[in-house]
Amino acid sequence: MTLRDKLWLWGQSPDAHWEENNTYKLPGHSRMSAVEGCYYFGIDNICRVRMMGHPMPPYDQESEAMRPCKRVVWSLLGAGGEPVTEMGDLDEVVRQAGIYDNVVGGVFDDFFLPNRLKTFTPERLAALKNKMCADAGRPLEMWVVCYEDKLDTVENIGKYLEQFDVITFWTWCASALGKTEENIERIRALSPKSRIMAGCYMWNYGEQKPMTAEEMSYQVDLYRRMLREGRIDGIIVCSNCIADLGIEAVEYMRRYIEEHGDEEI
Repeated sequence: MTLRDKLWLWGQSPDAHWEENNTYKLPGHSRMSAVEGCYYFGIDNICRVRMMGHPMPPYDQESEAMRPCKRVVWSLLGAGGEPVTEMGDLDEVVRQAGIYDNVVGGVFDDFFLPNRLKTFTPERLAALKNKMCADAGRPLEMWVVCYEDKLDTVENIGKYLEQFDVITFWTWCASALGKTEENIERIRALSPKSRIMAGCYMWNYGEQKPMTAEEMSYQVDLYRRMLREGRIDGIIVCSNCIADLGIEAVEYMRRYIEEHGDEEI
């Protein structure tokens, strides 16, 4: 097993992070697709996540383009601005899994928001997971996004976390990266049966500015070490939709994967 086997791309539509008023102060508009991002970074696994209304079902064209990927996780529920429905995009994820063997599950993005927590109780999540696997006729994983601030602000967060096969943990503000290792251990204690993936940002979205070289070095070295120690199960790189903006942290990540991607873990 190599480091590259444990890498995932957080795949979104081109320019998805610009939003309406360039909230995050990005240096330009992106045109790189999710599949192009996989090739650019040399990553074989992808979470394809809906944001800003894209992509809209049916997902066949995107799934076809991702056929060379080893593993694909599709949106069950897109980013925070996407509409909340009773079953999310479960039917479409199941349909894609029926056509494409590399579809291995679905992910809830920006899950820990009041309207989403109200709709998807722990009991409903358990039922949704069972339905997803039954309808697909094979095991599919259910993933979720969790940010560092939610650990202290969401009541009974462990009851939700333990419903998911994979918890992707993201440090939204780069100034909080120093607590990432501690926070991942908190998640492990809250949901010991779930696998944990570490989200790796290449832009400091929480503080609307570039990620420094020191911050990039800190997080990628930390996640690589935690992978070797078996404390996390993968690293998710975010994202293709900023990869063609001339950002130094992006080039740092690309070079890091090129140098270390084939190392045994």
